[in-house]
Amino acid sequence: MNGFWGVTRAIVGREFLRFVHQRERFFAALVRPLVWLLIFAAGFRAALGLSIIPPYQTYITYETYIVPGLCAMVLLFNGMQSSLSLVYDREMGSMRLLLTSPFPRWWLLFCRLFGATTISVLQVYAFLGIAALFGITMPPLGYVAVLPGLILGGLMLGALGLVLSSFISQLENFAGVMNFVIFPMFFLSSALYPLWKMGESSPLLRDICAINPFTHVVELIRFLLYLQLNLTALAWVLASTLVLGVVAAWGYDPARGMMKRKG
Repeated sequence: MNGFWGVTRAIVGREFLRFVHQRERFFAALVRPLVWLLIFAAGFRAALGLSIIPPYQTYITYETYIVPGLCAMVLLFNGMQSSLSLVYDREMGSMRLLLTSPFPRWWLLFCRLFGATTISVLQVYAFLGIAALFGITMPPLGYVAVLPGLILGGLMLGALGLVLSSFISQLENFAGVMNFVIFPMFFLSSALYPLWKMGESSPLLRDICAINPFTHVVELIRFLLYLQLNLTALAWVLASTLVLGVVAAWGYDPARGMMKRKG
């Protein structure tokens, strides 16, 4: 157990050191959601009317509605960015060295994923703090209740990044694929508009949004912020995390996935 704790501390600590030395990552993670919250929301407020839908008990402003989606955006971008660094580590050889250690491959990947998720959660709380300064607040206990949802969502989106990084061998290719994945996942979700609103214009797009795992990360966060549990969203996120984690472990198997193609 001491060995497992030691490798966990080393990998997570390395993620924090990298984050500290790359302070622009912190500000970049906040700029994107704040632009949506303070600029785009002002224009969309009049165009997108909202009905009273769970978990809300009354009419809310558009800014309040999109906060959970912007929290998930922080998790998504940071998960992809962390996986981008994995591709870099693989090109430099440090990832290959890590995977040849005597510890189980799945544990090494989980430690890397947990470190990135912890950083993502801290960035989300920083965003929620800034939003509160502008008068966009949630129930006080919601800030505590949402923590498990943020961790689960971060693990799922980070696992998605691991899957992508395991099958992409070059850094420049991953950057392009990252954008191809991020923007469809974000816009085809309930982050910016409720599914019923999407269904008014296109039932097909609504159905696509409904099966998008990112939608369920958003809804899990949304309900937890208001001290409610969306069991459907929780089941989707847990199942997606498990599947993506298994695929990532296979992709980083030195005998089969990425390491074999690189050897």
